[in-house]
Amino acid sequence: MHAEERERLILDAVASTGFVSYRALEAQLNASPATIRRDLTRLEEAGRILRVHGGAKLPGDQRPDGQPGLAGTPFAQSITQNLPAKQAIGRMAAALCQPGEGIMIDGGTTTLQMCQHLAGLDCQVLTNSLHIVDALLPQPGTRVLLPSGTVFREQNIVLAPAGEDSMPRFHAPKLFMGAAAVGPQGVMQQDVILVAAERRFMDRAESVILLVDSSKFNSSSGAIVCGLDEVDTVVTDAGIPPEMAQRLRDMGVKLIIA
Repeated sequence: MHAEERERLILDAVASTGFVSYRALEAQLNASPATIRRDLTRLEEAGRILRVHGGAKLPGDQRPDGQPGLAGTPFAQSITQNLPAKQAIGRMAAALCQPGEGIMIDGGTTTLQMCQHLAGLDCQVLTNSLHIVDALLPQPGTRVLLPSGTVFREQNIVLAPAGEDSMPRFHAPKLFMGAAAVGPQGVMQQDVILVAAERRFMDRAESVILLVDSSKFNSSSGAIVCGLDEVDTVVTDAGIPPEMAQRLRDMGVKLIIA
């Protein structure tokens, strides 16, 4: 396969979701890792892609087809990061649910991990994530609701413009929510559109349960979703910085180590 054809296939793969992993490129191109790295270097130097951890994405979080995009790490890249911790957090989060309960699950790679453990609880779930819908559909007793809006392919979530109420008439005792970063300033996301969506969820929940692996405490930049005082429970792993764990406890936040 000539370099020009490989580059075309790489660009097509990146354009379809906003991100493509090295592993996917190796399988698709039938080329050596060294050859793929050279192809990616040429495309990056030409401004066509941006190389990131685990693969490549579109530069500037823009899509060539004119569809809306989100700032931040694409879902396909994030899903593989800190996976064992996320799986443990998801299992612990699902244990907080009661049979027949109505809950809300915000889209994210950590919240996704709780879905398989909801089987048999017959919960009613409101979510904005198509990944979560796909994970819950095989469970015959789980009822799934979706808001209306636009599908953002980078995260495969459904979001409505700010100021537009697209949520079903739904109230739940628990909201399970992820984050891009958590710091003294509060819970943060990398795109203001996500902030608006999560605030809509929070307005309909009695308690907010934050699911984040400990790497999220090592960054403190982004758009603020809420203060730490608005979070009721944090489920994370043992890598959480001790000073942050103490801050949460001092604020009355329940801290669960998975």
